[in-house]
Amino acid sequence: MHHLTSMDAAFLHLETPEMPMHVGSLMLFELPKGYQGDYYEDVKAMIGKRLHIAAILGRKLATMPFELSEPVWIDDDDIDIDYHVRSLTLRRPGTMEQLDQLVARLHSSLLDRSRPLWEMYVIEGLQNGQVAFYTKAHHSGVDGKAGAEMAKVLYDISPEIREVKPPRRKSGGGYQLGVTELLQAAVANSAAQYRKLAELLPTAAKALTTAGGVLARQSAPQGGRSLMLGLAPKTLFNDSITNQRSFSTLSLDLKELKALGKRVGGTVNTVVMAMCAGALRRFLQERGELPKQPLIAAVPVSLRSAGDDSMNNQVSMVRVDLATDVDDVAERFKAIHASSEAAKAVVRELKPVLGVDLPLTGTPWILSSLSSLYGRSKLAQKMPPVGSVCISNVPGPPMTLYMAGARMVHYFPVSIPAHGVALNITVHSYGDLLEFGLTACRRVLSQSESYELIGYLKAALKEIEALPSVDAVAAAAAPEPAQTTPKNAVSANGVTAKVPSKPKPRKTAKATRKTASPSRAAAAKRASAQ
Repeated sequence: MHHLTSMDAAFLHLETPEMPMHVGSLMLFELPKGYQGDYYEDVKAMIGKRLHIAAILGRKLATMPFELSEPVWIDDDDIDIDYHVRSLTLRRPGTMEQLDQLVARLHSSLLDRSRPLWEMYVIEGLQNGQVAFYTKAHHSGVDGKAGAEMAKVLYDISPEIREVKPPRRKSGGGYQLGVTELLQAAVANSAAQYRKLAELLPTAAKALTTAGGVLARQSAPQGGRSLMLGLAPKTLFNDSITNQRSFSTLSLDLKELKALGKRVGGTVNTVVMAMCAGALRRFLQERGELPKQPLIAAVPVSLRSAGDDSMNNQVSMVRVDLATDVDDVAERFKAIHASSEAAKAVVRELKPVLGVDLPLTGTPWILSSLSSLYGRSKLAQKMPPVGSVCISNVPGPPMTLYMAGARMVHYFPVSIPAHGVALNITVHSYGDLLEFGLTACRRVLSQSESYELIGYLKAALKEIEALPSVDAVAAAAAPEPAQTTPKNAVSANGVTAKVPSKPKPRKTAKATRKTASPSRAAAAKRASAQ
């Protein structure tokens, strides 16, 4: 039995039929040359042998009596692998557009809470001969980083399918927790939370003081754009959502983006944010709905320490200025980079206290009621949003992965739109690729509009690629240095040496004689003749 943290449980309590709270991935695989087997059966058999090495795959929820405390995870000793791993086939011709629409529909439905909270689909019938693999797992059990860790468990790093040790036999059979046992666990967990909270108070005070200083420096006049952000302006993306989804993808070369970010004075994350800003700006501008105030991105950030591979949520959120009110691409890029770095600085100082597991009696029914009220009362349309869109950048596996002998070609993220933030742009690195997944409420952003936004992302990238390098900008802005060396001096390896002037030719007597004019020569000839 393992208690959910307050953050993990919040994803359960905030879930409604219109707002499923699971995250997913869409992967494309190339089958081995000459493969003649049944790939679905191979995948299902492989996953069945590895269920015990990924905690999220073998546990289910048990709720507390009267929902007075957070639920607990318990082991499920009777997992129906045929239910969790399924097979689908696309109708002809099997285009990527058909696959996107299928994934959007699969991502719309809730997970069954009486079972482990995950599903996987092997999807065949693609016209390019590849096989798709779609997974979804509830966010209460896995965040982006933990999802990447789960991927390392499910996949191999070579075509050879590695063998894993079978699970150890557990003593005793499965059991159903009783009311008394659950109540005792709830009391013990709350006491432990209060104890940790008390131990954290000195660290929290220090972190808050330091973060206050960081915020004060950001709010001080800097002669430029303010780093202090207010509420986001209302856009068509800030609306209540339905349970229907649209989904589209984009794949880019990661090495090229790293080089581009360095060349223009930013990072890969800055390039991604600037691409999103340019695309959203154009999308709204063409509809006459671009607000005068800049859009603000809600950006999840990881609080996970190095080496922590626990399967839970350790995330917080920052807000980044997308500077969509700035026409000039270079100035917009600078503003986005400055805002992003300022947000990271605050998170670094507050990291010791962010995501603290706070005990609160009755949290489940309080949060569930508020979430349902917010979505169905149309408050999302009336209240000013905290963020215009959600943009997330998750580091993924740097190596090529394989599943049941097939090579993974692409690894696209599928994420969560929410009431008030109907568009989620998630970016996931895989090997030498940076994979984009746009997940949205279909009523707010249709499938065709999602593809339109993908086109604008590509156009925004071209605008960033056209920017001059920071070195060229610095050289152009630098004043002409005063000339401190002779004109005939040269510099090599930082050493200046004077180049000797070419020696002037010596004047000979013959060379220095003045050449007589033609009239004088004629007069001298006549005189000698007389």
